[in-house]
Amino acid sequence: IGRYRGPHRRAILSMKEHGHRDLRPVLGGVVADAVRTLARWGELPDAPAAHLVPAPTRSTAARRRGGDPVTAIARAAAGRLGPRVHATSLLVTAPSTRDSAGLDARDRARNLSGAISVRRRRARQLVGLRDPGTGCGPVVILLDDVLTTGATAAESIRVLRGAGVTVHTVIVIAAA
Repeated sequence: IGRYRGPHRRAILSMKEHGHRDLRPVLGGVVADAVRTLARWGELPDAPAAHLVPAPTRSTAARRRGGDPVTAIARAAAGRLGPRVHATSLLVTAPSTRDSAGLDARDRARNLSGAISVRRRRARQLVGLRDPGTGCGPVVILLDDVLTTGATAAESIRVLRGAGVTVHTVIVIAAA
């Protein structure tokens, strides 16, 4: 949605590191606008439902932040997009995963390789949601707050694909 500098960077850091939860619904509105724009441009398939899947956050970081901010943003966006859009937490990060801050691209990829897993039962439920008339499954959008090297998105897509879930697009709030 923007570059990870200036106001985008300040907003994300304020939300993640300084507890400004009031930014979560604001950023959810921005994500909802992005989804609407992609749909209007024809970049998302027509489907009976859509699922915003938050990129995984380490559980220790989520506890420290008073909850997972990416999941909160996904919920806020889904709430603005209507009853056919859901925030669906499918991904979990292993407790042994290190914080990626300060890691280069190779170390980030190595850190995340095999460290993200899928909540299998939820994934099976999602895969089973097919429109009887068209046979189409739901649109799946991976949502992340910051894209630095793409390691989180790549590993998330890989494990989702392994569970039978097709990711149609990735939305990031800020790209480094």
